[in-house]
Amino acid sequence: MTGIAVLGSTNMDLVAYVARAPKRGETVTGREFRTVPGGKGANQAVAAARAGGDVAMMGAVGSDAFGDQLRQTLVSSGVDVDLLRRADGPSGTAHIVVDDEGGNAIVVIPGANGTVTALAPGDEALIATADLLLLQLELPLSAVLDGARAARRHGVRTVLTPAPAQPLSDDLLSAVDLLVPNEHEAAALTGTTDPHQAAVALLRKVPEVVITLGAAGSLYASRDAAPFTVPAPGVTAVDTTGAGDTFVGTLAVALGERRPVGEALHWASTAAALCVRRHGASTSMPYRSEIDDAS
Repeated sequence: MTGIAVLGSTNMDLVAYVARAPKRGETVTGREFRTVPGGKGANQAVAAARAGGDVAMMGAVGSDAFGDQLRQTLVSSGVDVDLLRRADGPSGTAHIVVDDEGGNAIVVIPGANGTVTALAPGDEALIATADLLLLQLELPLSAVLDGARAARRHGVRTVLTPAPAQPLSDDLLSAVDLLVPNEHEAAALTGTTDPHQAAVALLRKVPEVVITLGAAGSLYASRDAAPFTVPAPGVTAVDTTGAGDTFVGTLAVALGERRPVGEALHWASTAAALCVRRHGASTSMPYRSEIDDAS
C-alpha cells in the first residue's frame, strides 16, 4: 500500500443547496441544508484512503461536537488520526453554497486549523515513513513550509494543492515536487489565464505541474517531458465541492503505486467524475472498486 501523510485542514462543511447563488445584498431561498465533514486536508485523506492508500492525518480539530464528528469520519474511512490534535475552541468550518449547475462558492473559517503553525511532536517521524506528503493552504503557511521541508529532508515526494490561492514563497516551492492547482489558482499564481503558459511559468519553480481543468480534464507538464492533457469523463455534475480533493488523493495513491503518469491522471479523473455525481465532499468520494469499475 502507498503510505500517504496528510498535513492539512479539517472542517465541517455547512452546505446550502440553491437554484442559483445570491448576488451581493440579495437573499434567496434554498431547498436543502446539510452538514458534511470536509476540509481540504481531510478530504484528500479520505479520498486517498478509499482509493487504497495507507493514510495518516496531521492537523487539528476543535473541542466542540464538530471535532468529534470530524475525527470519527476520518477513522471510519480508514485514516490514522493518532497525530490529529485537539485544540481548545471551535473546529474549522466551511460555509458552502451549491447551485443547480453543481457550482459552488465557499467561505472558510479556520477555527482549530489556525492553531497549527508548526509541526508537532511525532509529525516529522510520520512524514519520514511516508511515500508522499499531501499539503494544501488551509493551514498557516508556516506549518505548510515546515511540512515541506521535513519531507525534503527525508526524500519524501511532496504534492501541494495551492488552495485557497495566495502568493507562495520560493522557499516553499523549492521543497515541492508536484504542484496541483486548478486553472483559477494557476492563473492567480502566474498572471496568465492560459493553462499551457501557466504551466511553463510554474515549471520555473517546481519540477512537475498538474493543472486541473474541470470538465476539460487535466494538463500535465514537467521539466523532463512534453506536456499533455488527459480528458475527463463526461458526467452531469450535481456538486463539485470535493472533486479537486478527490482527484489529488486518488492521484497520490496511483503515483505511489508507480503507475505511468497518464494512467494515474486518468484514474484520478475517473474518481473525480464519480464524486461530482453525488452530494457533499467526503461523503461523495468513491472507493477503489468503484474507480476501477468505471476506468
